[in-house]
Amino acid sequence: MEQLLHYVWKHKIFPLKALCTTSGEPVEVIDPGLPNTNAGPDFFNAKIKIGDTLWVGNVEIHMKSSDWLRHGHSENTAYDSVILHVAEVIDHEVHRTTGELIPQMQLSCPADVASHYDELRRTEIYPPCYSILPSLSKFTIHSWLSVLQVERFEEKRVQLLERLEDCNHNWEDAFFITLARNFGFGLNGDAFEAWAKSLSLRAVDKHCDNLFQVEAFFFGQAGLLEQKNDECGNYYVDLQKEYRYLSHKFSLSQPMDYKQWRFLRLRPDNFPHIRLAQLAYLYANNQTLFSRVMDAETLDTTKDILKCTTSDFWEDHFNFDKVSPKRKKQLGDHSLNLIIINTVIPFLYAYGIHKSEERLCDRASYFLDGLKAENNYVTRMWSNAGLPVSTAADSQALLQLQKFYCDKKDCLRCRFGYEYLKHR
Repeated sequence: MEQLLHYVWKHKIFPLKALCTTSGEPVEVIDPGLPNTNAGPDFFNAKIKIGDTLWVGNVEIHMKSSDWLRHGHSENTAYDSVILHVAEVIDHEVHRTTGELIPQMQLSCPADVASHYDELRRTEIYPPCYSILPSLSKFTIHSWLSVLQVERFEEKRVQLLERLEDCNHNWEDAFFITLARNFGFGLNGDAFEAWAKSLSLRAVDKHCDNLFQVEAFFFGQAGLLEQKNDECGNYYVDLQKEYRYLSHKFSLSQPMDYKQWRFLRLRPDNFPHIRLAQLAYLYANNQTLFSRVMDAETLDTTKDILKCTTSDFWEDHFNFDKVSPKRKKQLGDHSLNLIIINTVIPFLYAYGIHKSEERLCDRASYFLDGLKAENNYVTRMWSNAGLPVSTAADSQALLQLQKFYCDKKDCLRCRFGYEYLKHR
């Protein structure tokens, strides 16, 4: 497998015998070069001594040397910079476009490395490298999780920039849509995002000092005021009337289909009605919400801004016609933490990069370190395997690891996978 041969070259896992070209000249690999993930040779800027000559250039790797011809490299000037061609099977000479012969070296993957890699690929136990995790040093774990955390920051930043583009580069709107999506807490995330995109936020802004009118906008566009139900009281009827007025005034788009909302296996506190009522309360009481959150320097201040309850009606209702024991329906601390992890922190990082304000990026990392780790099947899996998961920084890094490495069986790019292959 060519990918494994790349790994052997990158980490200089060479046989104990002396390396040499197919013509018998000794080879010393001083620097294997930098992996290239784009078009062109596989490794850039390698330093290799062939005989008495030190070469600096690129390296190409194939399973068979005849792949050089099959891939058309002999006719591509981008490969004229190759100073050494490495292959597991040497079955053909290789040349530059000028006809000049390129030195070749035969290199095989050690049997034990191939065997251990096969174990990682085939095992049905997750994580597949569980057996070596307890033996890893704190430095190894911390350094890899730190890299994964930055990768996750960057992944989310790219997603936010795409949303920002859809919002005509309005950060407040992009923030609200992201916040709304995360108020769906997974199950209703897509529905909340579709709902937020359907809102005319400039129209809502004109009435943001009136909670009842904000609720009419929110529930109306969510399709929750379309039903005729005699059991619903005056509050529901008044909202219907207000929404019809606002819809006509601002020529609002068609409301969502009620069926897009999911209720099965949801706790009542997570019903879309309650989450929409909380969002309405938050929106009506926090103009320029995004700016306020970006200016908040501590977690406590951020939580104070995002803490939200509902209007009085929802204190004894979970939907329009179902009465519940009277109590304040506030956004709980656990939910607040998830909102900060999935909305505030990514925006702090993305906005910090956008404004070239390093303090915002640092605050994003500081907030992650200050929050407890998320409790989900991924974090539980790694914790049960012997990996400490203490903070949200840990859990976010492990989610990145699971999504982009474990699920893709990309163990060769994972430092835990490297340790597995090295120490087994």
